Amino acid sequence: MWSARAVLDAFRDLVLGGRCVGCGRAGRLLCAGCEAGLEVVPHPAWPTPAPPGLIAPWAATAYDGVVRAMVVGHKEHRLVALAGPLGDLLAEGVSAALADLRATPAPVLLVPVPSRPSSARERGYEPTLALTRAAASTLAARGVQAACVPLLRTRRGVADQAGLDATARAANLAGALRAHPPALRRLAGRTAAGRVRPAHVVVCDDVLTTGATAAEAQRALRAVGLPSLAVVAVAATRRRAGGGRTE
Repeated sequence: MWSARAVLDAFRDLVLGGRCVGCGRAGRLLCAGCEAGLEVVPHPAWPTPAPPGLIAPWAATAYDGVVRAMVVGHKEHRLVALAGPLGDLLAEGVSAALADLRATPAPVLLVPVPSRPSSARERGYEPTLALTRAAASTLAARGVQAACVPLLRTRRGVADQAGLDATARAANLAGALRAHPPALRRLAGRTAAGRVRPAHVVVCDDVLTTGATAAEAQRALRAVGLPSLAVVAVAATRRRAGGGRTE
């Protein structure tokens, strides 16, 4: 459920007008031309080096150009109308991962990676939750039994990941995520009532960089008996062989 503030933001973006984050053209936040030009090529996106135990990371596209502008605009500038097209990209990645892994027919639980508490407070908005919900809606419209299930929370004291290398990110995130007991109880209640069959759990994020966040999310879910089938991001950074990012 969107907050009143998020609804007002969407009204501003869609009704009062803006500029395309890709080309700057007045009007929609993502114009038809830039949307049609998105290079959607879902692919395995293994970081180099990959964190121990990381499973099947997928991304819908590369984190550059218009996609990078979309992610930054949505996350940092509260351009909430971009949640829809970003969710569509995430849905493409999820579909490709499920097909490649030959997943048996079952409900799909999309678990978004949560923001740090301080970031969530500053933004008043959970961008990854929003785009994961959009992805679940896109998949449902295609006949996939998919749901966004925000099971994870971030403990206080986790530093901003920006500027940290792979080793520092892994150390910063060690033990950083935990399953949220009320969310687990709600999921357990749905299961007990027969409304949820055994499901495929997919960890979802906006950008995959070193894989440290994804690996930590896997660990936190596994700790409560929910092994993940795959990790899927909207986009993945391009990494050099030595492990440095090219962005």
